Amino acid sequence: MVSRTDEVVNGIKRMILEGSLRPGDRLPVEKDLAEMLNVSRGPLREGMSALSILGIVNIRQGDGTYITDLDATQLLEPMGFVVDLQGQGDARHIHTVRRLLECEAARLAATRITNDALHQTRQLLDEAARIVGQTAQDHTRIIEIDIAFHRTIATHTDNPVLIGLIEAFAGRTVRERLWRSLHEDGADRRTHEEHVAIWQALAAHDPERARIRMANHLAGVEESLQGLPDHGDVLPEASRTAIP
Repeated sequence: MVSRTDEVVNGIKRMILEGSLRPGDRLPVEKDLAEMLNVSRGPLREGMSALSILGIVNIRQGDGTYITDLDATQLLEPMGFVVDLQGQGDARHIHTVRRLLECEAARLAATRITNDALHQTRQLLDEAARIVGQTAQDHTRIIEIDIAFHRTIATHTDNPVLIGLIEAFAGRTVRERLWRSLHEDGADRRTHEEHVAIWQALAAHDPERARIRMANHLAGVEESLQGLPDHGDVLPEASRTAIP
């Protein structure tokens, strides 16, 4: 049985899909909207709260409620919680999906990445090279560079849904990268070398080579993490907030 709150959520979604509500539109005042959806104000408010959490509406105190821009990355953000739940214990399924997404992202980005983006990522990789050459390595900065590198690739797929899905894996991905960085000798250097190989394929605008280089990189990460205990507790606060 569908609850009254669900009726509100489904009603607003239906209005968006039918085109009667568009991104940026202001919803009718509470009284009118309750009548339109045939619900009381209690379920209406609960439905609006649920829609706000889902990133569908933006409730502005004193101004009203608006449809968001319905950005795919924001709408897919709650999936990150599902990823974390599924990743507890045996995370093979999570890694499989991540590999599929990021390999496809590398393939697409190879044909679309800009010269400016290539220059910026090259600068990041040069910085990473300096860090891995130091005795006392800045692991947090290495992870920040790692995040920026992978995010640039995702962004240049020009596919907002793919970008959103990759972002949904970001939280667990950061934890695993840091665990590897802190616990596996030479991991930062190997990761850097793998990133350079991916960058070279991107710079050559070679889609298949970029896909293969990304697959090799992610396979190495997966192999290093197989059979290891949950390592989410080692992530410092600075890295927990590295991805907005």
